[in-house]
Amino acid sequence: MPFRFIHTADLHLDSPLRSLSLRNAELAALVGDATRQALVRIVDLCLEEEVDALIIAGDLYDGEQTSMKTARFLATQMQRLHEAGIDVFKIRGNHDALSKITQELVLPPCVKVFSGRAEAIETTRGGVPVAIHGLSFAKPQAPESLLPKFKPPIVGAVNIGIMHTSLAGAPGHDPYAPCSTAELHASGFDYWALGHIHQRTHHAGEKTVIMPGMPQGRDINEAGEKTVSLVTVGDDGSLRVEERLTSAAQFARVSVDVAGASDWRDLVERIGQALEDERVKTRSEHLVVRLRLSGATPLSWTIRRDLDLLQAEAEQRAERTGRVWIEKLEIAVSAPTMPSSSATSDPVVELGALMRDEVTVAHGFRQEVRELVQSLLDDLPPESRKFAGQDEAGFEALLDDLIREGSQDLMARLTARSGEAG
Repeated sequence: MPFRFIHTADLHLDSPLRSLSLRNAELAALVGDATRQALVRIVDLCLEEEVDALIIAGDLYDGEQTSMKTARFLATQMQRLHEAGIDVFKIRGNHDALSKITQELVLPPCVKVFSGRAEAIETTRGGVPVAIHGLSFAKPQAPESLLPKFKPPIVGAVNIGIMHTSLAGAPGHDPYAPCSTAELHASGFDYWALGHIHQRTHHAGEKTVIMPGMPQGRDINEAGEKTVSLVTVGDDGSLRVEERLTSAAQFARVSVDVAGASDWRDLVERIGQALEDERVKTRSEHLVVRLRLSGATPLSWTIRRDLDLLQAEAEQRAERTGRVWIEKLEIAVSAPTMPSSSATSDPVVELGALMRDEVTVAHGFRQEVRELVQSLLDDLPPESRKFAGQDEAGFEALLDDLIREGSQDLMARLTARSGEAG
């Protein structure tokens, strides 16, 4: 009889909304509750699959949690597993080490929380002996590898190691318990249940090394469907890994080509079709979309002028599509190439050409914009300055975007007023 378990990590229960200054209260509630719903789905999956264990490789919490509401919710879900005879093996990650709940919460007997000293738990469930090794973060920082602290693999057993680690490093993740995948493959452990990096990765090699990613994205930077691993240990010690969907809400960036769109109805239809196409590809119950409109269109100025109206149109099409939500609109449209000033007597068109060809490329104008942006950056904390680029080239690209979009916004307003006057 095989030994089966679910492997997950990085739930970050009750993580605060980070990128959504949501106008839509329903969407805010949906995203705010999504991490809890992911845990419910994981427990449901454990019960449906009748697994022997649930492994949580760190960061069940999101930091200095003080809410007893969170504690009661977690205890209720763990009790469901306890009543079904399913064991839970959990380590503390860097966020868990900050959590007061971690220290105070009393969980059912089925839950084994590994301490800051390495342990190995042997289980006789299934047709082959299994040893589960774990080691928690004692402090929020772990600048050195934890691998040398693990107990040696137990001879004759399938050895499963649980570790919270940044491995050799990943974009957006600080270094925690660093080690290489080569070291993990050579450690003698059959399966490494990792956590910390939010993107799922199966690190190929002699053994099975899985970073499951988070089971629920929290913002547009954690886009895509999210899953857990369902692992089966055969009677012969072989391992089979399956992905199972857990995300209740899935974030996605959706591009809409509006090139050539000449009337509002056409524009809205293109948005609606893009939403429907993305909904068909989405397995999660809800789809949260950041729309990016791009291309040269005569509606460029109208789009910028009536962005609030376009947001409402997009939200209406999302509602009609079903379980689709608009998180944000990004506008990267441009007007078709204007005729030269000698070919038209329209003063607004002439002004647009002048801005494009002379004003916005003038050194003095660019320097004023540079100083304005730099003044803004100086007032922001370091972690909020990433939008300005990682180097000088990135900063100059930001200036290009601001100047271009600013001139287009101005032209949109002038064109609208010119039309009203006519």
